[in-house]
Amino acid sequence: MSDMKGFNAAYKILQTNAEKLRRQDDLDIDSLVPIVEESAKAYQVCKERIAAVRAALQEHLKEDAAEA
Repeated sequence: MSDMKGFNAAYKILQTNAEKLRRQDDLDIDSLVPIVEESAKAYQVCKERIAAVRAALQEHLKEDAAEA
């Protein structure tokens, strides 16, 4: 499994795995398990990073509103 140290790495994994699945002519169920597991972990990393950015943005907007 690739090392996911941030959003960009995790997003790249999601893109790569989606492309792998698109290119498959014959769906190999046995190969799906590791792809799905890796993708689920990558999705979680992306989701957490987006939530962190959203929270930071909301906090920043609160500070701006309080100063106005």
